Amino acid sequence: MDFLELGREFLNQSIEVVIIGGGPAGISAAIWCKRLGIDHLLLESETATGGQLHNIQNEIIDYPGMITNNGQQLQEKFHQHLLQLNCRFRLGTSVLSIDAANRCLTVKEGKRDPEVIHFQYLIFATGAKPRRLRIPGETEMMQRGEIYSASKDGALFAHKRVAIIGGGDRAFEGALILAENGAEVSLIHRSDRFRARREYIQQVTKRDSIQLYPHCKIERIDGKSRVTGVTIVDANGKVNQLVVDGVFIRVGVEPNSGLLKGKVEMDQNQYILHNPKYQTSEPHIFAIGDVCTPADYTSISLAAGQGMIASKSISILLS
Repeated sequence: MDFLELGREFLNQSIEVVIIGGGPAGISAAIWCKRLGIDHLLLESETATGGQLHNIQNEIIDYPGMITNNGQQLQEKFHQHLLQLNCRFRLGTSVLSIDAANRCLTVKEGKRDPEVIHFQYLIFATGAKPRRLRIPGETEMMQRGEIYSASKDGALFAHKRVAIIGGGDRAFEGALILAENGAEVSLIHRSDRFRARREYIQQVTKRDSIQLYPHCKIERIDGKSRVTGVTIVDANGKVNQLVVDGVFIRVGVEPNSGLLKGKVEMDQNQYILHNPKYQTSEPHIFAIGDVCTPADYTSISLAAGQGMIASKSISILLS
C-alpha cells in the first residue's frame, strides 16, 4: 500500500484520536495510541514525517538509546517505527480548518476535494516555524528564494560576505560553518547577551573572519534583484550599512498555533496553554511538542514524553 494511502479508510468517519503533525511529538502520540489500542490517524502536511528533524544537520547525542549523525537519520528510524507498528497516518494532507464545537476538521490532499474528518479527541502537534524579522526587504528576499542552509550551502559563500541574525546555537553554529567555508561573517544580535552554548561562543570569538555586532537592531535587508547588504542600528542610534552577499535569519521559532487561534487559550506569544495532562482549555483538544513548549525547553525527548502523556490521558477518558 502507498504510504500516502494509509488511513484513507477513516475519511468521513469518526475517529477516536486524530493527531495533527508528524514530528517527534506527533509520532510518539501515534505510537502510544497504537500501544493503547486507540483508533487513531496522524495527519502530516508534508510528504515525509519528521518535522524539524529535517533541519538538524549536526550529530544528535541526547536521545536515549541511539546516536545519529543528523536529524534525517533519526527521522528514518522514527518513520520505520510507525510502519512496523502499522500506525495509521496520511502524508501530504493539510488541515484547512478545525471545528472544535462539532469535533471535526476539514482536510485537503493535493488536488482532491476537501474532506471532513470527525474525531472524539484531537492531539495538536504542529510544532514551530522559523520566526520572521518582519522588516523591509525580508519578504522580497524570501520570494526570490534566497533562503540558505549553512551546512548545505556553505560552499556557495566561500570568499563572500554574509550576515547572520541571531544569538542562539543555530546562529553561532552557522557562523562557524560559513567561516570554515571561507566566508566573512557578520553576526548581528539585538542584545549583548548571547544564548548560544559556551563552546560555540568561545570558538566564534577566536575567529578573525567572524565579526560580532552585539546590541544592534537590523532595520532592513537591502537589494532589489538580490541581497546586497543590511542596515543596522547600534545601541547609540548610529546607523551602519554592511555590504553582504547573503543573509541568514536565525532568530528562533514561533508556534504553529494559527489553526486553533480563538478556539483554545494561548499565552502572549501564541504558545498553547495546557494542564499537566496536555489538555487545553477545550477539553477534547490536547497540545504537545513545540506548539506549546517555549524554545528554551524544547527537545526531542520532551516531545516524545508529551506524546505519551497526552495519549495515556485520552485512553483514560475513553475508558
